[in-house]
Amino acid sequence: MVQPRLTDALSNRKVDVAQDLRGILIRIGRFKSLEQHYTKVHLKPIKQLWEDFDSRQRANKLANEKNELERISSSHDFQSSLPTISFPSWLPSFYDELLLYLEQEWKWCMIAFPDDYKTLVPKLLIETMAAVGAGFVSRINLATGDAVPETRALAKGILEILSGDMPKGIKIQAKHLEALIELHNMTGTFARNIQHLFSESDLQILLDTLKAVYFPYESFKQRYGQMERVILSAEIAGVDLRGAVTRGIGAQGIELSETVRRMEESIPQVIVLLEAAVERCISFTGGSEADELILSLDDIMLQYISTLLETLKSLRMVCGVDVAGDGVGSKKEMGLDKKEGAHNARKADLTSNEEEWSIVQGALQILTVADCLTSRSSVFEASLRATLARLSTSLSFSVFGSSLDQNLSHVASDNGSGELALAGRAVLDVAAVRLLDVPEKGRKLFNLLQQSKDPRFHALPLASQRVAAFADTVNELVYDVLISKVRQRLSDVSRLPSWSLVEEHSAFPLPSFSAYPQSYVTSVGEYLLTLPQQLEPLAEGISNSDANTDEAQFFATEWMFKVAEGATALYMEQLRGIQYITDRGAQQLSVDIEYLSNVLSALSMPIPPILATFHTCLSTTREQLRDLVKTDSGNQLDLPTASLVCKMRRVNLEQ
Repeated sequence: MVQPRLTDALSNRKVDVAQDLRGILIRIGRFKSLEQHYTKVHLKPIKQLWEDFDSRQRANKLANEKNELERISSSHDFQSSLPTISFPSWLPSFYDELLLYLEQEWKWCMIAFPDDYKTLVPKLLIETMAAVGAGFVSRINLATGDAVPETRALAKGILEILSGDMPKGIKIQAKHLEALIELHNMTGTFARNIQHLFSESDLQILLDTLKAVYFPYESFKQRYGQMERVILSAEIAGVDLRGAVTRGIGAQGIELSETVRRMEESIPQVIVLLEAAVERCISFTGGSEADELILSLDDIMLQYISTLLETLKSLRMVCGVDVAGDGVGSKKEMGLDKKEGAHNARKADLTSNEEEWSIVQGALQILTVADCLTSRSSVFEASLRATLARLSTSLSFSVFGSSLDQNLSHVASDNGSGELALAGRAVLDVAAVRLLDVPEKGRKLFNLLQQSKDPRFHALPLASQRVAAFADTVNELVYDVLISKVRQRLSDVSRLPSWSLVEEHSAFPLPSFSAYPQSYVTSVGEYLLTLPQQLEPLAEGISNSDANTDEAQFFATEWMFKVAEGATALYMEQLRGIQYITDRGAQQLSVDIEYLSNVLSALSMPIPPILATFHTCLSTTREQLRDLVKTDSGNQLDLPTASLVCKMRRVNLEQ
């Protein structure tokens, strides 16, 4: 008997009757039925608002089909069709109408049910979202599919792609996620309006209401990390790093230069993609999936750097470098065998001097790629740490306790103003509302955000290590290119026939033999003396301001010393490989060593003791060599080297 009258009172807004019936229900202990009946009465018109979308879609479809039939049956070639109504264009109007309905109910209930309106109207919205929830998720899903032609044609969306229920080759694109974020932003605007409208309700009720409003997006948020990985992976795979050219004269240098240019240009492009991912995470999840974001970014950076490393491997062939990187004083700096030496000599003959220097210039430019990657990734990681620190503050995890009740005791307002306290409003952030339901995930995220405040924290730990490894690999490649010409010229020094030449005896007096440095060493010397000019443009590129002048000078000097030290190490290894040398050969070799020593001095490099010992022992006559070695006792000479020279010259130190 009460229910029909209550339905009439609620439907026709009869305040007095509704209040009387409420009193009756309370007296008989059935106040709960008031809540249920209120929701039942008002849920029907709200559901009609929701079903308006399908009704308009059906009407449009029927109208368009009718137009198509008329076009076929008539002589007219064209009949205008009604535009399709998209869910993103319709949703704001639904939210506006729903908000208006709730505002009217809020005002009426304040009068009719002054003790209950703070509960009744929010629960109506919660039940509404529960009733349309499944359809809401479906509409969101289809709307994301409409953003891309391939999925729109199949009437599928993100959920089908993630489940693998799609033709091969169709993957989630940034446009899918952007469409999802656009819808989420509309919901966020509605949620803020609801928060303002229901601001007098208890915090627990308000939290439950906002969770219901955002619930249709939960299945998407739970798979955010997976979506972001697929999107970024495809975007990174689309970055073209290879500079393809037609093979011909000078083609190696052109291909190298073009590839290096593309590598360098790709770095800011990739950083922009990563920054866009951070923005998507904040926009869509409020930062609640920051842990998944970091894992995705780290993985994608590894993928990108792996691509760069593969490109470097191919550039080794382009540069004519087919051996591993060298280190001064390491086994890699050993002399090459005869076969490899001959191969390098032929390769040197086939490569013009102009192309050699173009390859050197291209290789040096790779250093800017490593420098750019190191600096840009470092800046991005610092920005990411700052974002995590801001999230830590905005989510107000400092007020979170071990239970929801404890949380609410911290954030509830007690200022008598009817407004939520500042901490309470912070908890109502979209991410915090979500995390309150998953405390374990919240604690893990809180720990991560706290760690991000430590200056030693690496937001992308694996990527940071790989960036450093990439820089090392670049340095190895550049060194190999710069030292390759030296290696080619010195490859057969230990087997030169000039070491076994003997003085020719003649019955007539001839001028004494006067040796000049041989072409192999003058070629190396001229290369070393020219190298600073090749380093200068790159150094100037680094020194784009007066503040960096010293850094640029240090850069050029550092690489000059590396190559000169490597050349000296290669030369000394070749000298150690000489089995026998005549007096004339010793005189020639001492002149060669003196020339290289003068080049090193001109470059402000110290002469290694071993090289100085070779020069001293070779420029001394065989008769004086034994006494020189015995009397020195290691004061000026490197004794192992001195003994080796004595062996080459067949001087017995035991006599």
